[in-house]
Amino acid sequence: MAEYTDQHARAGLDAPLPRIECFENQYKNYEITISIPEYTSVCPKSGLPDFGTITIRYIPDKWCVELKSLKEYILAYRNLGIFYENAVNRILRDFVSASKPVWAKVTGEFNVRGGMKSTIEASYPSASIRKKAK
Repeated sequence: MAEYTDQHARAGLDAPLPRIECFENQYKNYEITISIPEYTSVCPKSGLPDFGTITIRYIPDKWCVELKSLKEYILAYRNLGIFYENAVNRILRDFVSASKPVWAKVTGEFNVRGGMKSTIEASYPSASIRKKAK
């Protein structure tokens, strides 16, 4: 079996993807949950398809994410070679960059493959920052 390379590890992190658009938020102190049950991407090592559900929870500040642009952004992962961990963290990075929320959490629940199911979570601000703030 071929070994994993640095190229595998970084696959998909800097690939160009559609822009996530936003609109001005009209309210304060509420949470939005977006569920995307048809997420697909490709394993950068094996080339096999990956399937799962991406859930984005966030508290908007000045901006709310426009859903059609988010849908186009997520659909762009369909043929992208990227590991689960990288996908979840990249989605969070791009989401936060676009919308600048008060708080956000991206969860990826990936379908069973090889008898294993993976759930990956990434949050903004990071858990270590939240612990220091307490």
